[in-house]
Amino acid sequence: MNVASVTMAEKSNTRVMLVEDSAVVRGMIRGWLEGMAGVDVVAAADNGQVALNKVAAAKPDIIILDIEMPVMDGLTALPGLLRSAPGVKVLIASTLSRRNAEVTLKAMHLGAADYLAKPSFAKDGVDARAVFRDELIGKISGLAGLVPIGENAPEKVAHIARSGIKKAPSSVPAPNHQRWGVIPPPDTKFSLRKASKITPRILAIGSSTGGPAALSKMLGELKGRLNHLPVLVTQHMPPTFTTLLGESLCRLTGLLGGEAKEGDEVLPGHLYVAPGGFHMRLKQVGGKSHIALEDGPPINHCKPAVDPMFESIAEIYRSSTLSVVLTGMGTDGALGATKIADAGGSVFAQDEKSSIVWGMPGAAMAAGACVEAIALEQLASRIGNIMLSKRA
Repeated sequence: MNVASVTMAEKSNTRVMLVEDSAVVRGMIRGWLEGMAGVDVVAAADNGQVALNKVAAAKPDIIILDIEMPVMDGLTALPGLLRSAPGVKVLIASTLSRRNAEVTLKAMHLGAADYLAKPSFAKDGVDARAVFRDELIGKISGLAGLVPIGENAPEKVAHIARSGIKKAPSSVPAPNHQRWGVIPPPDTKFSLRKASKITPRILAIGSSTGGPAALSKMLGELKGRLNHLPVLVTQHMPPTFTTLLGESLCRLTGLLGGEAKEGDEVLPGHLYVAPGGFHMRLKQVGGKSHIALEDGPPINHCKPAVDPMFESIAEIYRSSTLSVVLTGMGTDGALGATKIADAGGSVFAQDEKSSIVWGMPGAAMAAGACVEAIALEQLASRIGNIMLSKRA
């Protein structure tokens, strides 16, 4: 991605604060961010305490927060940073160890918006550094609402159109093209589907940025009401993170399962989280549904991706599918959600106001795949009422 090709959707620049104890890494990240149009690095700190001292005056829109730092670590500083800068979006940067994954998940439940997997800069080489740079720029772009320009900007939209997603009504303005997907413009009038009248036999959920906290809230409130059907989740996360997410959601809901394994039979009262590094699909063997993990290329820049899961569920469960697209960057899930809707199933989206980034749910709405967009606080009640009324 050409960082110089990024521009703001709005006039004011996004204010970024960088909290990182390594002066070398701090300088490298600052250089990348200062190469982005529409971004101002307004403050830097080498530990959590210094960040707390600076944050009120800096008034950042985004904080890049390291986990492991002297004096005060990132997790300890996080609550104070969120209090001192209302509305700030915190991007956690951590290496891919189990301990750091645990801390990062805890940070996201405390209010951090997203995470960024940080390589070992001394060991992993130039390629890892380039991947980290592109991920950083992509996530800052998405959190800030930056819109790239250039020849590759329409690529994702064109792919979705070729794949058969129904066009929005002609009165709808053309969507903004983002590095990570499509966000419908304000006041868009969406084409909505009717909810299925068939009893749901499966609940499928796709999520990304802000997803762990949203999943925990929605599924936690559904505890005790999910024992009669399987729950499948694809959250954009790397290995180790998905393992811990599966364990956490099972503890929270009382469901069996966790991170999915190849060949697992899909059973009621079980939860299956797509493992990092694999796409999760369903296949039928002897009339029963089983997990099929696919080690193919990324889809929608993601692995795991939501679309493969949604598409395979639509083929098997058709009008008995109940699905939800939660907060996240990009358009992943829009194509699969359309396939679910076309098969007669029901798709609900998290609404814009309660989403950290209204990319994925917004794209599903713009595709005309959804019954409605619902606030996170009301999703569990709405989903629970659907399952209860269908079973009655």
